[in-house]
Amino acid sequence: MKLFKSVFLFVALSTVLVGCRVKLEPVVILTFQQKIEKLFPNAEVTEMEAKDHFTKAYQIVLDQPLDHKNMEAGTFKHYFYLSHVDESKPTVFITEGYNATPRTYELSKIFKGNQVQVEYRFYGKSRPDTIPWQYLKNDLAVEDYHKILTKLKRLYTGKWISTGISKGGETVLIHKSKYPWDVDVAVPYVAPLISGQEDSRTQEHINTIGTEECRAKITAFQQQVLKNRDAVLLEISNFATEKNMSFTELSIEEALEYSVLEFPFSFWQWGGSCQEIPNETSSAKEMFNYINKIVGIGFYNDKTYYDLLPSYYQHLTELGYYGFDTTPVKDLLKVVKEPTNLRFAPKNVDLTYSPIYINEVRDFVENKGKNILYIYGEYDTWGACAPIPKPHVDALKMVLKKGSHTTRIKDFSTKDKELIYEKLQNWLGYSVTIYPLEE
Repeated sequence: MKLFKSVFLFVALSTVLVGCRVKLEPVVILTFQQKIEKLFPNAEVTEMEAKDHFTKAYQIVLDQPLDHKNMEAGTFKHYFYLSHVDESKPTVFITEGYNATPRTYELSKIFKGNQVQVEYRFYGKSRPDTIPWQYLKNDLAVEDYHKILTKLKRLYTGKWISTGISKGGETVLIHKSKYPWDVDVAVPYVAPLISGQEDSRTQEHINTIGTEECRAKITAFQQQVLKNRDAVLLEISNFATEKNMSFTELSIEEALEYSVLEFPFSFWQWGGSCQEIPNETSSAKEMFNYINKIVGIGFYNDKTYYDLLPSYYQHLTELGYYGFDTTPVKDLLKVVKEPTNLRFAPKNVDLTYSPIYINEVRDFVENKGKNILYIYGEYDTWGACAPIPKPHVDALKMVLKKGSHTTRIKDFSTKDKELIYEKLQNWLGYSVTIYPLEE
């Protein structure tokens, strides 16, 4: 009887189901762009040309909060660039220190992975018409990076590597100190952690690096340029006309003297050649061409002055910077009597400097900053301000002999590159494939 009832119920139920039309919801398969738009629902997502090993590339513009703790403060347009290959592959996350120009970074080539390149707030395309200086703070910028990275981790499930160059490398270290677990490995290139508005270590570096003969040639060149002031000023004027540069924020006289004072710093920063330094028999054009090559007179024109206002604000309030040594040319200066980088900072803005911020970052990375690969050049002036990780910290600091601010992993010897790759492999695990750079 029980068996009969069971069979009857089964047949009856089957009859009902067959007689009904079951409506199934269609499976929605999102395109990759739709996946991005789902992560960033209010963003402007524009597809770009994919280059190198990437299969897709996008420009993404966010309405980023000015203050992540006070949404009523408003927003600004924040640009970043996503280059995609595979959701399971490693993702290289680039914390730009300035504007972002889309390109493939060295680490992206090493891992053949995805790349996220984020412009620093208030630089480049992410700069509001009027900068609200009170919101140009490193902690707020790091929060920008943290929020973007956290959302993208829902999409990219592989290992994460942060990287940046110079101020961008410094941002890598700041980010690491504030959110140690955001990434698996951090690779700052030529990144300083500076002490004070005028860090004396840069001048100590300039006074001791290279040979005594080379340093003497640098001093002689500085003096020679100012002794031929009128002729060199004419060259600057002609160059400015040719390049359609204007010098109203700084006069060309100031530009000349600041470029002469800047010369030793830039010479060692960018790997100048002692053999190329003009001597006392050189023409004014030859002297101008060389100082223009090393320093760049355009550094002092109105456009660059405007573009770098955010940088000087940050350096002079939180990050620190360097000073100028007038000793070699003191008697030859006419307009720049007390040189200072405050000359290039925004006006009518509080530029009070506090050492606490960077000291806290330095303390963290030197004592707790594991899984950090530091890349430096021996001659680079900014290398004087490099952090020194303690022996107990699982980090690797590589300094290229006679290297400059342009030092990259590709510049090291085969033996050193193997050491770098092995360290990266240990940190990331052997499930991650490393593609050695071509010699």
